[in-house]
Amino acid sequence: MHRFFTDEIQPNTAVVRGDDVKHIAKVLRLRAGDAVQLCDGRGSECDAVITGIAGDAVSFETGPWRRAESEPSVSVTLFQCLPKAGKMETIIQKCVELGACGFVPVQSERCVVVLKPPYEGRIERWQRVSEEAAKQSRRGIIPKVALPIALDKLDFSDFDTVLVAYENERSVSLKTALRAHCGERIAIVIGPEGGFSEAEIEQLTKKGARSVSLGTRILRTETAGMAMTAQILYEVEP
Repeated sequence: MHRFFTDEIQPNTAVVRGDDVKHIAKVLRLRAGDAVQLCDGRGSECDAVITGIAGDAVSFETGPWRRAESEPSVSVTLFQCLPKAGKMETIIQKCVELGACGFVPVQSERCVVVLKPPYEGRIERWQRVSEEAAKQSRRGIIPKVALPIALDKLDFSDFDTVLVAYENERSVSLKTALRAHCGERIAIVIGPEGGFSEAEIEQLTKKGARSVSLGTRILRTETAGMAMTAQILYEVEP
């Protein structure tokens, strides 16, 4: 069943606007009476029936709202140090598909890419990638991409667990850290192509993060976030 996001919701009715209107009418050729699924972007979904297509809006009659079955029981936010051009789109796309709930681009010491304001164009593009991946994977939310932030400005006070992938960690595996303590709000921090310096790991540790090993093989920055997201959700999901 086709699925669309909307925030124009009233009791028993809803409206979809924007690019989805053309997709509904011209590409999918849906008409009044056709059934779809709607999602409010905050984790709830419902079955709905099209009641009208006019101009820039599609109207629906909605059934009872329920929690989206596709959403994980824990929230995983990826703090990704800025990779080389083009990789961030892939990271966001795949991690949304896997179940990540948010993204924070991070500027660290060894980042090859240095973002300078204004950031709006870049963030808008990354947010579109997140939205398209959310639609494709039938997510109940559209994960948000935050504004870039310097590593030394990171604040993890909203998280229960903060895990940093670090190739020099020898004693604590990701599995060990998760089984020791997890919580519902998990932050994962991934370094750039050159990795983190020891000083940065120390800085992150002082902020409450815990360095973990992802195994004996060294993963690329665009692989590490996907691997951690998948392993975390596999470990903690019922």
